[in-house]
Amino acid sequence: MDQITEIRWHGRGGQGAKTAAQFLAEAALEDGKYIQAFPEYGPERAGAPINTYTRISSHPIRVHSGVKNPQAMVIIDPSLATPSVLEGLAKDGIVVINSPDTPQTLKEKLNYKNGKIAAVDATRISLDIVGISTPNTPMLGALLKVFPVLSVDMVIEKLKAKFLKKLGEKKTQANIEAVKKAYEEVKIG
Repeated sequence: MDQITEIRWHGRGGQGAKTAAQFLAEAALEDGKYIQAFPEYGPERAGAPINTYTRISSHPIRVHSGVKNPQAMVIIDPSLATPSVLEGLAKDGIVVINSPDTPQTLKEKLNYKNGKIAAVDATRISLDIVGISTPNTPMLGALLKVFPVLSVDMVIEKLKAKFLKKLGEKKTQANIEAVKKAYEEVKIG
């Protein structure tokens, strides 16, 4: 990875977009990469739209601005999946959307012809496995399947290390299972 890998996350306050972007960057840091992860939002409140960014590189990162032309985009809240949200996405970029819809349906809805769209019902997965609506962890699994910037095993190990003491064994294991399930279920079109 000689270039900078850039990922833009779209979500709403409280869905964990900021946490997922930062978590991915921290896992890359442990892999010896240079990283950046930061949010961009207006008033901080639950439900407000936010963008967060992740940059990963094998060389020092000198740019310090929002990600304008990401190679990958993660849309955690399906209500934010509109054609305008794709602005700046690399020509062959990949979009990962939290949605029960098929990738083909989403491509038509977004009028997206250049790259790939991946879909996974991360909300259902988090409700079924974790017991609450926290789609950010399953979205990490889906992203890593279609845009393998890091191995899913590395991220799972990072989840264990970071959350075992904070969340306990049961909740940590549930989040790991949610990552694995999304990794298996994501559909690419």
